[in-house]
Amino acid sequence: MTQRVRVQNVTVSRDGIGAGEEQTLQRPFGHVDPTELMAWAFATASFPGRTDGGGSRGLEDRLTRDFARGIGAEIMGRHKFGPQRGPWDADDDWIGWWGEEPPFHTPVVVLTHHERAPLSVGETTFHFVDATPEQALARALELADGRDVRIGGGVSTLRQFLDADLVDEMHVAIAPVEYGHGLRLWDRPEDLTDRFHLERVTAPSGVEHCFFWRR
Repeated sequence: MTQRVRVQNVTVSRDGIGAGEEQTLQRPFGHVDPTELMAWAFATASFPGRTDGGGSRGLEDRLTRDFARGIGAEIMGRHKFGPQRGPWDADDDWIGWWGEEPPFHTPVVVLTHHERAPLSVGETTFHFVDATPEQALARALELADGRDVRIGGGVSTLRQFLDADLVDEMHVAIAPVEYGHGLRLWDRPEDLTDRFHLERVTAPSGVEHCFFWRR
């Protein structure tokens, strides 16, 4: 079976903003509130970490439930791993935003200009590479052991892989909010229809889900 490069559950605002500016340890999305942007996913029954037995069902629950289906590795930018800039501090014990058991449970390739030794946290191992999108993808495909590779973000990383024409299929949710400024994925989803088919489905939450697959 051919390995595919996928994007899943990335969420942007109506004006295409997927993350804010001025990221800090306390504010991983900068001035954007992730609980507002990603409210549709947090509300589903299958959102990782939910233990209260509640949550919504239907399309959006299916999307969160399938997050890990068939995925063998993820690629992310350095700032999805943490807020650090420049060379790594040898005394920094930071293990990423996700605590002792990250939700990936696969190898993760972290793009950075400052390589370091791999870091294993729970069932996830982070590999820090200074590489082009093509080189990073080749590494991730090797680590994925025959399964698909997910481009996890953030926005700048996703744009790099789209610009390099390396994405096979993609799901992006458009939340009913606007921010005006920040890290922008697109001006409008139709920007990508030169390369992808596009189907748009609006859920009861008011979020519009955009599904892309190659022409």
